[in-house]
Amino acid sequence: MRLTPDAKGVFPIAPTPFHPDGRIDEASIDRMTDFYGEIGATGLTVLGMMGEAPKLDGAEAIAVASRVIRRTKLPVIIGVSAPGFAAMGSLTRAVMEAGAAAVMIAPPSSLRTDDQIVGYYAQAAEVIGPDVPFVIQDYPLTLSVVMTPGVIRRIVADNANCVMLKHEDWPGLEKISALRGFQRDGSMRRISILCGNGGLFLDFECERGADGANTGYAFPEMLVDVVRLVEAGERDRAHDIFDAHLPLLRYEQQPGLGLAVRKYVLMRRGILASDAQRKPGGGLSATAKAEVDYLLERLGRHDPRARL
Repeated sequence: MRLTPDAKGVFPIAPTPFHPDGRIDEASIDRMTDFYGEIGATGLTVLGMMGEAPKLDGAEAIAVASRVIRRTKLPVIIGVSAPGFAAMGSLTRAVMEAGAAAVMIAPPSSLRTDDQIVGYYAQAAEVIGPDVPFVIQDYPLTLSVVMTPGVIRRIVADNANCVMLKHEDWPGLEKISALRGFQRDGSMRRISILCGNGGLFLDFECERGADGANTGYAFPEMLVDVVRLVEAGERDRAHDIFDAHLPLLRYEQQPGLGLAVRKYVLMRRGILASDAQRKPGGGLSATAKAEVDYLLERLGRHDPRARL
């Protein structure tokens, strides 16, 4: 099942479960994959930035990706970003042979000019091959690469296998409006736009024309609810459920701490056996855990799924 430009819904970024000693936790991978299918996700993304992909060796990355692909009927996007094209090409070949739907490519932080960015994606598309759908990851806050709407339009025009934008610019609502404007005036073909940033702006991103979310909040059911309700025209209900989760969403968005929060909540929910990160990486202090527990207790007054 290959990814198409019409993809919509929620593609959660899956964390990579580890045992406390750093070994990959296969049982938690299976439980997590089943969970995403049960809550209404329309796809999955594995080996993203919040999946600790750089901490896996090549064989481990293929093993984790292949296990998720085998376990689910949902389309699976695999992050293949790498410092060099040799590693990107070999991982792409392996995961596509395993049944991946597409690959996601982030630009290296060394890119500065528009031509450098466009040229990089042309080379990457050549490396992965014209038959492999790919996703642009636009995350300037972390990657330090600024892609204007015009640059994204050039990448889409030059590469027929570019089918999706993972939009993580911040502020970025006007960028979504500009890209959909290109689509309406015929200067850019349609691509799917799914949004990241932990879902922090998903309520208005969907109203601006985004097709859904490609991120990893610890309650992905909320993301599914917001996308569904906005599409159904139930604006107030969409904002009500979003607003109820906003304090925890904000807490999870702390740079350097977000994955620890997410894994802790997923462990509390019984999805992960452990909240361990592979080194280098740390967990939450006792004080931080108490704060998250307090936020969960408050959230549970509005959303019974948080009553753990």
